[in-house]
Amino acid sequence: MNLIIPFLAAMLPVASVAQSQSGSAQGGVPSAAIPKTTGVMVIQTVKQGVTAQQVMAIIPDEIRATVKLYLDGKIREWYSRGDGKGVVFLVDARTEDEARAIMDTLPLAKEQLMDDQYIPVGPLMPMRALIGAGAQ
Repeated sequence: MNLIIPFLAAMLPVASVAQSQSGSAQGGVPSAAIPKTTGVMVIQTVKQGVTAQQVMAIIPDEIRATVKLYLDGKIREWYSRGDGKGVVFLVDARTEDEARAIMDTLPLAKEQLMDDQYIPVGPLMPMRALIGAGAQ
């Protein structure tokens, strides 16, 4: 068990190289190296020029809508950014478009007060090496 973390740390550069090689199904990446998208990280920051008062006027509705999405299983996790500049959501979606459709239902998005960054995420690919060659 003590060897797992050093092994994974050693495998990260290998995974990067494997993902950047050509001859594949998607943009030059071998299909075996493409992680399955299991969620989308959404990073939100307040748009430049939007005041705290504009945001705070909508926050009660935003909180209720966010909790509803959580209870409906659409948002798995949410966090405040450590730098105080916004929030981070882990959305239960398989594509960026699906995550965007979920996030666009929130009041701050409807008022176009936030900038969003969408990052599809999935399992850490070097973990597959732990279960053996050919594992699907």
